[in-house]
Formats: sequence, C-alpha cells, structure tokens
Amino acid sequence: MKQFFKENYKIIIICLSVLVVAGVGSIFVNLGMDWYAGLTKPTEWIPNFVIPLVWSVIYLLFAIILSILSKQNLLTKKTIYLCVFNGIFNVLWCLVFFTLNQLFIGNIIIIINAFIGVFLLISLSRIVKSIYLYYGCMSYCFWSQHH
Repeated sequence: MKQFFKENYKIIIICLSVLVVAGVGSIFVNLGMDWYAGLTKPTEWIPNFVIPLVWSVIYLLFAIILSILSKQNLLTKKTIYLCVFNGIFNVLWCLVFFTLNQLFIGNIIIIINAFIGVFLLISLSRIVKSIYLYYGCMSYCFWSQHH
C-alpha cells in the first residue's frame, strides 16, 4: 500500500484537487440557485439539469488528462500553476456570482479566468501529443468560460 501511494501520489493529489474545486464550486452554486432561478435568461438557454452533468464529465476528463500527463512526467510547473489559478478563479467566480450575487465583479473574474484558460490551453498544447487529450483540454478551457 505504501508503494502504491509513493508511485501515485501526484495522481491522487490531482484527483483530490479537482474534487475540491468541483465540490466547493458546487456548494457556492447551490447556495445561489434561488437567486439564479430568478434571473431573466435567453429563451435558448441551456436547461439547468444539463450544466451539472456537463461539468461532472469535464472535471472527470480533466482529472484523467492531467493524471495521464503527470504519469508521463509531462506537466510543467507553469501548467500546474495555471491549473491551480484556474481552479481558484472557478471557485471564486462561483462564490462571487452565485453566492454573493455580484454580477459586475463576477464578470471581471470570468474575464481574468478566460485569460488564464487561454494561457493554460497554450501551455497544454505544447506538451499534449494526442489530439484527443488536446480536445479534452480545449473543452474544459472553453466551457469554464461559459457557465
């Protein structure tokens, strides 16, 4: 068992980090759902049940992609930092937008996170050799800017 953790600690940290971002973000979103339900949305808006399903799949795929890259020793410090900042800004946006109901500050945070997402995508494009992994990374980076 000790050998398993020694060989896989990076993957365990990645998976736990993704779970923390998803879990804390989800808590903030759920706290603001009554407020969100009262907002006027376009008639072509995504049904509410789709968003958590898509986010679950995206977080799962991103954890798998990062785990594969980690196992192959391809994650750079820059990419790790960008992932951490992206996760922090995702959670911060959920807090500010849903829980605190601050639209303007939420927009500023999402714009900052869009730039982080672009830098993350560029960083990943330099290390990801598989087109499927790259598309998985792209879907996360783009979807994270269109909650």
